[in-house]
Amino acid sequence: MYMYKKWAAGFVGILACITAFYAHAVGPAPAPMKQKEVLTVGYVKVGHLSPLLMVEEELKKLNIEVKRAEFVRYADARTALLSNSVDVSAVGPGDLAIVAAQGSKNLIGLSGVGSSPKYLVVRKGVKIDEWADINGKKIAIAPGSAVWFQWAMSLIEKNVPYTSFSPVNVQGGGTAFVQAMKRGDIDAMVLWEPFESQAVAEGDAYFATKLDYSQSKAVGAELGMLAASGEAMSTKKELVRRFLWAYFKAEEQLIKNNEEFAKAYSAYTGLPMNVTRESAKIIKLGGVLNKDQVSRLAEAAFKQGIVQKDVTKEAAALYDDALAKEVR
Repeated sequence: MYMYKKWAAGFVGILACITAFYAHAVGPAPAPMKQKEVLTVGYVKVGHLSPLLMVEEELKKLNIEVKRAEFVRYADARTALLSNSVDVSAVGPGDLAIVAAQGSKNLIGLSGVGSSPKYLVVRKGVKIDEWADINGKKIAIAPGSAVWFQWAMSLIEKNVPYTSFSPVNVQGGGTAFVQAMKRGDIDAMVLWEPFESQAVAEGDAYFATKLDYSQSKAVGAELGMLAASGEAMSTKKELVRRFLWAYFKAEEQLIKNNEEFAKAYSAYTGLPMNVTRESAKIIKLGGVLNKDQVSRLAEAAFKQGIVQKDVTKEAAALYDDALAKEVR
């Protein structure tokens, strides 16, 4: 019996490894397009989207020219997709609820991109060890952002009043948060990578590891979502398919080698390696988003007044990972 249990445990372990491998294994290269085509790709320069750095070379081999469009925020990328200014881009998982509430179907979620724990980033000299410690603290937030939604829903699920801290609304990108931290204007910040690790690496802050706000049932740990415009899915589906293949191939390569991930992260964002090495330790590439999570996001967004009507079913209908599964 002991030997059987030992064998069974070993078999389960091997099976888990095989499952993990094939979850990220990309299929063979698709055939090049018969004539040169153009795909407009939206870029948001955050670490978990580092595989985007590597897609252009692969798509060139497939007779696809990439036109870049850079955005600072997911919200800007969402607007560009809805207006057909770009064909594919990364946006926030919660953007499907916003799009559905606007009555649009011109944005299709294709796949998640990665996950990570989300720790509150606290200024050195400020003590925040437990959730109760945020009482009265000045915490910088980006209202309406994906990480803010993670934070807000975690507080609700943990029965921590949102009024227990003093929110400081910071406009602009992550650099503005880091500067506010350096000046001592805030006690802590709800932010995204690589700016979280930047503040820690530069010695201005630390991670409050007991305050992980990535695990709420409503929002989950997903960091982003690859999406296409509805028009691109109708008129350029084969280009979108090849984009996904190139992205997943790059993702697979970076998953296998954390140092290569850190290098790609540095090249993609322009940040030094001492920052991206730390950030790359936190981020796990490979999406964890699914249709059920999209539904929970939409339901929570309605209950919290972020969207003005219940679009739980409509938002879920806008998430279609069938093409991503085919490519894998």
